Amino acid sequence: MSPRAERTFDVVLFDLLTALLDSWTLWNIVAASPEDGRKWRAAYLRRTYETGAYRPYETLVAEAAVEVGLSPARAAQLAARYDELEPWPEVHEVLGALRREGVALGVVTNCSEKLAAKAIACTGIEFDVTVTAERAGLYKPDARPYQMALDELSVAPRRCLFVAGSAYDLFGTSKVGLPTYWHDRICVTRPSNAPEPIAHHRTLYPLLELVRPVE
Repeated sequence: MSPRAERTFDVVLFDLLTALLDSWTLWNIVAASPEDGRKWRAAYLRRTYETGAYRPYETLVAEAAVEVGLSPARAAQLAARYDELEPWPEVHEVLGALRREGVALGVVTNCSEKLAAKAIACTGIEFDVTVTAERAGLYKPDARPYQMALDELSVAPRRCLFVAGSAYDLFGTSKVGLPTYWHDRICVTRPSNAPEPIAHHRTLYPLLELVRPVE
């Protein structure tokens, strides 16, 4: 076997609702069609990334529903079904391998404390730190939620990898010098002005060699 190199990163932080969980399917179900679900989700993503200071997450989801012609009641229906979220198929294998390597794991997510707890339970993973938009008082891609996670884990940005589910995370991680792996599961367009990630894949498997490459 090839010898193993020293770890490149000591910590891996994850976006929760897209990088680790297939939240798109649940949004589509609650919206009653994939087309409406994608429109609703896109409107919500834009709102969270433009909001800055924290406003109740469920309010933004309801406003996004109205924007695309859905009832605001869909937001409460979505929240009530958060325990139906499913992790991507390789999540347990990849994160389990990282944990066995001694890598610390964390989450930085744009949602409320209550919904983050429900979503994390769906992953079946124990994280060393969880930073929500509600706890940070700000939505990503403001730099401060990412920095809060770094501070709480006492890790320098260069020793930490962020796994983004959305290309919008690249705006925030670049501000704190946080190397970013874009887990582009559903193949979306990267904004033309977004910084480049250090890796761009539709699966989490390449993450393992990025954290600890073969010599």
